[in-house]
Amino acid sequence: MSAPILPTSTVVWADSGRQALFEQWLSSLTQQHALRPQSLRAASADASFRRYLRIDTDSGHSLIVMDAPPDKENCQPFVQVQALMAQAGLPVPEVLAWDAANGFMLLTDMGSRTLIEILNPEQPRAAEPWYREATDLLLQWQLASKPGVLPVYDEALLRRELQLFPDWYIAQHRQATLDDTQQAVLAKAFDAIVAHNLSAPSVYVHRDFMARNLMLPAQEGKGLSILDFQDAVYGPITYDIASLLRDAFLTWEEDFVIDITVRYWEKARKAGLVGAKSASGWGDDFGEFYRAVEWMGLQRHLKVAGIFARLTLRDGKPKYLADTPRFIHYLRSTCSRYRELGPLLRLIDQIENIQPQVGFAYGRM
Repeated sequence: MSAPILPTSTVVWADSGRQALFEQWLSSLTQQHALRPQSLRAASADASFRRYLRIDTDSGHSLIVMDAPPDKENCQPFVQVQALMAQAGLPVPEVLAWDAANGFMLLTDMGSRTLIEILNPEQPRAAEPWYREATDLLLQWQLASKPGVLPVYDEALLRRELQLFPDWYIAQHRQATLDDTQQAVLAKAFDAIVAHNLSAPSVYVHRDFMARNLMLPAQEGKGLSILDFQDAVYGPITYDIASLLRDAFLTWEEDFVIDITVRYWEKARKAGLVGAKSASGWGDDFGEFYRAVEWMGLQRHLKVAGIFARLTLRDGKPKYLADTPRFIHYLRSTCSRYRELGPLLRLIDQIENIQPQVGFAYGRM
């Protein structure tokens, strides 16, 4: 029999059978990693069914335990992407032990505070060094890209994600039914969005690259580290920079967004990822690149609005839906720039019961 977790542990288990499996697994690692099981405590949870626990060691350091029920979460992609990122020299947690059958993993602890915790949208100058460091990490990840390694962010996946918006945000959250004309507007907009997205060259895509998934250095002299990378794919180079600067949980003024984006674009050109030196010759003009980032952002915002509605209505996590006005603002702002997205803007206004402003606007072509 394995030694049980001591009663001083604050971790709550809904399934006693899973708890027993966990205690047995952890006890097998206690001596090797000098663990102190009684110190086990919650570290964080995310939008999935994974949760993270923190545990101390005899040396005074801490480690992280991932609890990912195998019937709900597949840890194989996490392990694969962790290896890719580590090979690229990126700062990611090291996998110390993995019980693949039961979904338990022991990881190095990258710290306890994420970048978003210190950011203030009203102080972009203070945020700039962090964002420049984040884009350097992003470029390092993209430069390691190879086709045929990660799942492809293809048309089928882009469309499957877009469908979350009508299925969950419109139908379930807003309780609205689109008529034939409205459905045609949405279908045409989706066609245009997907076509724009697929025109960008492909690289490794983190797929949730934002301040909440960048960990602040735990000690002096260290830099940011990267978390939550298990959904990585091979797809549009515009996705992660759109994710970083059109954040799910905080909003920056556009001059800051443009400043960081253009700095990233200039480095991407020098690295041969975009521009005349790239294999595709794509994105040689910043206006062209920024337009592509905006269209990529559209796909992400529509998807995430649907995901946040699903998290609330299906998974009982209502805190996420509180951020959906941010996505509606992103969507309306981008749609207002491009004439071909005018019908989508009007549809969103109808769904949100927003009265459009009357006046003249000059959209981008």
